[in-house]
Amino acid sequence: MIKAVIFDLDDTLISEYDYIKSGYRVISKKIKEDYKLENSEEQIYNLMWELFENDSKNVFNRLLEKLKLNYNEEYIKELVKTYREHIPQIEFFEDVMPCIEELRQQGIKLGIITDGYAITQKNKLKVLNAYELFDKIIITDELGKEYWKPSPKAFEMMKEFFNIEYDEMMYVGDNPKKDFYIKMLYPVKTIRVVRNNGVYSEKSYFKGIKEDINIFSFKSLKII
Repeated sequence: MIKAVIFDLDDTLISEYDYIKSGYRVISKKIKEDYKLENSEEQIYNLMWELFENDSKNVFNRLLEKLKLNYNEEYIKELVKTYREHIPQIEFFEDVMPCIEELRQQGIKLGIITDGYAITQKNKLKVLNAYELFDKIIITDELGKEYWKPSPKAFEMMKEFFNIEYDEMMYVGDNPKKDFYIKMLYPVKTIRVVRNNGVYSEKSYFKGIKEDINIFSFKSLKII
């Protein structure tokens, strides 16, 4: 019997693309102000998004080059820091809150295990009021980069916190590269939610280990 459901965050509970867009708007404003550009923030943002859609690597460098602006690596680091630390304009996918409420009514404990830079993930979670909605949240970066998924460390901590067995835990994620390998180490039930335009949807499965069940909406999430 499942007693706790643990969720991934990015592209499981929220859209990673929405977070990126939120950050790019902050960066557009900063670049316009720093360089005193005549271009509007919207023009800068649209150009940045176009560059991202073509190739997600080194977007800030390529943007500044496209705008014919002089820059150095220190300025790029400043932009990256601003992006990672910005307070995002994001919200849960529309199927999240009804699911959380239903699980609560069933007496299921709720948790989040999320990778990503600690300050970035903390800001997301605060905006979402997640600390009030979930019983336990683990940001793996606070444990150390070596404990990012697919490391089992966070799952072991969840088991201890909830005082349950691994086969009483369900994990819901989206990223084939790291979210489902846990089932090879412990009998955790794994669910993959496939979101439209998910950033990680095309990733290969880590060591070929697939989820137990895949769904396209939390409306299909069943607790067994």
